[in-house]
Amino acid sequence: MAADASAKFHPPDLHLSLPPAAAHDGLFFHQFMAAGSVAGVVEHTAMFPVDTLKTLIQTHSLPCRSPLSIPQAIRSLPSLLSLYRGLSAMALGAAPAHAVYFSVYELSKKHLSQHNPNPVLAPLVHASSGVLATISSDAVLTPMDTVKQRLQLRDSPYGGVLNCVGRVLREEGLGALFRSYRTTVLMNAPFTAVHFAAYEAAKRALTEVSEEIADDGRLVAHATAGAAAGALAAAVTTPLDVVKTQLQCQGVCGCTRFSSSSIGEVFKVIVKRDGYSGLLRGWMPRMLFHAPAAAICWSTYEASKSFFKDLNDRNMGSSNTREG
Repeated sequence: MAADASAKFHPPDLHLSLPPAAAHDGLFFHQFMAAGSVAGVVEHTAMFPVDTLKTLIQTHSLPCRSPLSIPQAIRSLPSLLSLYRGLSAMALGAAPAHAVYFSVYELSKKHLSQHNPNPVLAPLVHASSGVLATISSDAVLTPMDTVKQRLQLRDSPYGGVLNCVGRVLREEGLGALFRSYRTTVLMNAPFTAVHFAAYEAAKRALTEVSEEIADDGRLVAHATAGAAAGALAAAVTTPLDVVKTQLQCQGVCGCTRFSSSSIGEVFKVIVKRDGYSGLLRGWMPRMLFHAPAAAICWSTYEASKSFFKDLNDRNMGSSNTREG
């Protein structure tokens, strides 16, 4: 009996009471998800009015309409509060989508880096991780993004999120909420590849310029790198964003209805109707959105990660002190 009692208190069993090792970068999987959710909601809430202006410009595309400028888009609204129509839909979609986005990115980066330790391949690892992240998160975000853009229209016929979802399901079917998913992925895959690769490269460049300025604990480095990456990625992918917006808002408030969700068909219709310049509508508010949005998103995400890492370190230290 004595032997049995002592076995219960064998030192290896004490290790079981310690917190498990963090999955990556000192964080657990659920903490990456929480940090991503916070970053996504903060980013989209802060920049939502600019996103509304982009939607108005990209859907103002009937042959009898001339392209809207940003001041004209603002003046076309009945009130400044109209800039926030659809915000609740975006909040409902952004939180889970960004949780998926950043957790998949971090896990993919960890996995791919183990198989490709060569630092020369780092940009490819970051870009590939970003593509995997966006494919996963877009499946979550696309339905609410469709609802959000329909609510953003100047003369939107919908009374709110639930009214919009209900009417779309009754009148167009579930597929209408996912009609732009393929286009969204084809847009966001290169967007995210450019974004993540540029972000990591910018952070690395800042580190080489000044270790103090680019310290991981300093938000200015993340904000600067994020803004540069966001602006570059937004400029490259504007034509596909125009196609996505046209697909999501088709048939509403005079927007063109397409016979299929073919990206090629939508491209042809836009070029025939508006010329090639039609594919660049909204490029300015899109860049004005993504540069500060990326800065806000990355700095919030990295700050949240630092908070969780410090929390984990304190918990681990407390556990070690108690066990000691």
